[in-house]
Formats: sequence, structure tokens, C-alpha cells
Amino acid sequence: MFIGKVFRYFVTSFTQSIGTVMKYPIGIQSFDQIINDGYVYVDKTALVHKMVAEGKIYFLSRPRRFGKSLLVSTLKNYYLGKKELFKGLAIDTLEKNWAEYPVFHLSFGGENFTEAGSLEDKINTALSMWEETYGLASVSKKMGGRFQAVLKAAHEKIGRRAVVLIDEYDKPLLDVLDTGYATTIEGEKWLLEDHHREILKGFYSVFKEADEHLQFVLLTGVTKFSQVSVFSGFNQPDDISTDTRYEALCGITTEELYHYFEEPIEIMSKTYQCSVDEMKQLLKEQYDGYHFGSNLTDIYNPFSLLNAFAKNKMDDYWFRSGTPTYLIRLLNHTQENLNELTGKYYDPSEFIDYKADVEKPLPMIFQSGYLTIKDCDLGMNTYLLDFPNNEVKKGFVTMVASDYLKPRTTTGSWTIEAVKALKAGDTEKFHKLLTSFLADIPYTMRCKEDERERERYFHYTFYLLMRMISCYTVYTEKQQSEGRVDCIVETPDYIYIFEFKLDGTADEALLQIEEKGYARPYEADNRPLYRIGVSFSSETGTVSDWKVREPLQL
Repeated sequence: MFIGKVFRYFVTSFTQSIGTVMKYPIGIQSFDQIINDGYVYVDKTALVHKMVAEGKIYFLSRPRRFGKSLLVSTLKNYYLGKKELFKGLAIDTLEKNWAEYPVFHLSFGGENFTEAGSLEDKINTALSMWEETYGLASVSKKMGGRFQAVLKAAHEKIGRRAVVLIDEYDKPLLDVLDTGYATTIEGEKWLLEDHHREILKGFYSVFKEADEHLQFVLLTGVTKFSQVSVFSGFNQPDDISTDTRYEALCGITTEELYHYFEEPIEIMSKTYQCSVDEMKQLLKEQYDGYHFGSNLTDIYNPFSLLNAFAKNKMDDYWFRSGTPTYLIRLLNHTQENLNELTGKYYDPSEFIDYKADVEKPLPMIFQSGYLTIKDCDLGMNTYLLDFPNNEVKKGFVTMVASDYLKPRTTTGSWTIEAVKALKAGDTEKFHKLLTSFLADIPYTMRCKEDERERERYFHYTFYLLMRMISCYTVYTEKQQSEGRVDCIVETPDYIYIFEFKLDGTADEALLQIEEKGYARPYEADNRPLYRIGVSFSSETGTVSDWKVREPLQL
């Protein structure tokens, strides 16, 4: 997330006597402020130099709060020729010809685009300011025409081609995606989603007509919309979102974490009363796991890491900093379930672009950072997608479960009690917790017309409940040599194998566990193993039969 090669420590006369104080730039997206005020940061400027040296028009998709805005700010200061800010960084030795270029920076972040006319106002305000800077009158009613005139005037006045940096380009679309919000244009009703897409398409089309006046262009966002929607009409940008050369452009790699943050990791290990290596593993499980290319370079969530270090406490900082309501709307609209999307291999075409004319939630979930690449088969050109880490898995699944099931029981408190029961090997308590939770789900949520939909509902319900227990290893519908196990939960001290039946018996479920040999892979494991048969009633909506085969030391 943070650009820079070396630590910058802020040391006052007071702290000099007691040690170094690290300043964490949480919420600060200004490169010059981070440098001038002595905040800690990680140097990515070698990659920045590679970008400006090898290409011209780029697009980068990364999840929110992953450092896109700081990257844009870094490029802005580089192209403004502020060499003094880069002293001591990698680019300081790589760049031999520092120069000042006309820079046009436009950020859509922090704006609310749910009101009709808000996008037009934002762009027109920026255009008017640029026209005033270069002494131009509005020569066209069209935004693209005005922007082209500004770029030409800047090139001619400064003598160098223009640099365009557009941050969070997709927020005007995400704000109204699948909301049904509408406006009226010249007597014709338009969905704001479609209207905003047309505005942006016309605005960005200038990059084709003004190519001779452009030195460098970068558009950043969370989601890459289909080329036939927003990006049509101008030279296609080089999409480096899954480019192996730029996997580590935003975020913090394992090497960077251990190199730059050794001191706060050691401090946290004392707080959590564990070794440094154990603390590293806890941080990895909670915040690591993002991959943005086939090299599978481990990337930690920078926002959560910096908050954890600043507060000396692990928590769900990134997930709580924003609610992905547009993803919930999309899942509900398409009626797709998470268990049908996660843990599967996909062709890149299925998750790289969001195509508005093909309603699929997978690309949006992936690009928003709630799923990531966990493995790849380069021969088949397919990628395994799943949750990146415990923070995202717990938060997203809990939110989806609350929206899908609408239980009267609070999902958070239920998860805590369920974790305690499984940790203690208390299957009877877990039985009561599961039964009572299911009984709290309104009848209207589980009322399904046909048998297939009823089975799908119960499988999905249990999937959501078990995936909320993110501190343990949970496998749902795990494929084995002789069949697919409904659910396996592994804790440090116990193993649980669940098999479910809808309107069947617990004995039938236990028999399937035995006949299919679901426990065989654990024969060399010393942990006690519970085999649990569960039957759900489609009539009552909860557990109707439950039997446990006592643990065996296999």
C-alpha cells in the first residue's frame, strides 16, 4: 500500500530517550504528506518507474483501501518533478531525467453519486477549473470535447504532454449498481447506472482523440467493467490488475512485512503472549492470502495491518471500514449462493471483467477483494478462487448469512458460542445451538416450492453457519476418493465429520460416513474424531434427528 524504500521515523526530543515511535499513515493518501511528516511506508517506486518507462495507458483494479489513491498521489508527485520527495527511494537512482509535466488528477472517491446530476457536476467542476488554469473558454457542450481542448492547451503551453490520473473511476457506477435509481433526460427515463456509464464512456473517449497530447494515463478502481461498456471508444488500457509484473504494486508482501515491521510484530507477540513466529502466523491467517497473479505472491491487507500495529490489536479493520451492499444486492438479484461460487477453478474470462449485460456476481466479488486467487493451473489457464483470509471469510459470510437467513438470533453471538462448543468437544451444546438457530429463521425464508430448492436451502444454510466459524479449518462438501463429505471441521484438539439428510434419519447419515470411509484420511491423526449424523426437517426447518458416534483414537 505504501510507497517508499526505508522507514521514516518520527522522533521527538521526548521519545529519543525511550525509543523510536512509528507513525502509521492510516487514512492518509497523500504521498508528500507521508514523506514530509515522517510516516512509515514501503517502497514500491521501482515498480512505479517500471510503469512509466514501459507503458502509457494503464488500468489497475484493487480492493478498496489497498493503496490505489496513494499510488496515484505518488505518480502525481513524480510527474510534477518533485525529486526531493523521492530522495533515498529506489526511483531516486533509477530516474535520470526528472521533469515537470501538466498533471490532471480526478478522484471520484468520497463522493455520493446516487443523486441525478451529481456525476455531471463533478466532472464539469473539474473541467471548469482546468479551463481557467489554461485560459480557455468552454468550446463544446460535450465533456469529452472540453477535456480534449484542455489537454491540447496544456501540451502547447507547457511543452510537454499531459498526464491524466483518474482514481476510483468506477464509484459512480458502484453507487447505483442494481439499485433501480433513475433520472429523466430530455423526456426519456434512464436508469442512473446506464446514464453514468454513458457519461463516463464519453468522457474517457477523449484518450483516443487526444493521444498525441498524452504522456501517461492511469485509471484505478475496484472493478473492471466490460470493455463494451465504459472503456469502449478509446485506446484500450494495459490492464495490469492480474499482471505478474505488478502483483506487489499495492499491499504489503511477506518480505516487506518482516523487513519493515519487525518491531511492531515483536510488540504484538508480547501482548498476545506468544512467540514472534506464532504472531507472524496469526497475522498471516487474519490478513494475508491475497494473490493478484499467477505468481501467487502473498499480499497482506495493508489497511488492517497498519491498524493492528497502531492499536496493538488484531481486529476486522478492513471489513468494518465499508459494507459491500452492492454485492449483497447482486447476490440476491442473481440468486447465486456463495457455496456455489467459492473453492472452484475458473477461466479468467469468468471473473476478470464485470459485464453489465451478463448478470454474474463472481467478477464483482473477486475484484472487490472478498475472493482471491488461491491456486492456478497454467496448463488449463484456470484459477482457484476462495476467501483470502479469516477476516474476510468471517465478515463476508456473516453478513451474507444475516441477509439470507434473517434470523432473530444475532449471528455474531451464535458464532462465539459455537466456536466454544467445538473447541471443548461439546457436541451436545453444538446440537442445541444449531437447533435453536435454525428454529429462529422465519418460515418465509425456508419456504421452498420443490425438493431440490429445499435441499439447496438447507445445504447453503449449514455452509454459511460453518464458514462463519473462521478460526477453525472447515471443509464443506469436501471431495474424497469415495464421495463428497458434507462437512469436516478441524480444531486443534478435535475432528468433526458431519453428514446431513433432509427428511431422513441420523442413522442413515452415520451409515454413509462408515460406508464411504470418510474418516480414513484421519487414521494417522491423534485427535479424537466425532462422526455426527444430522437430519433436517423441511417441515419444522430445524434439526429433527441427531446422533454422535463417540470419538475414536484412530
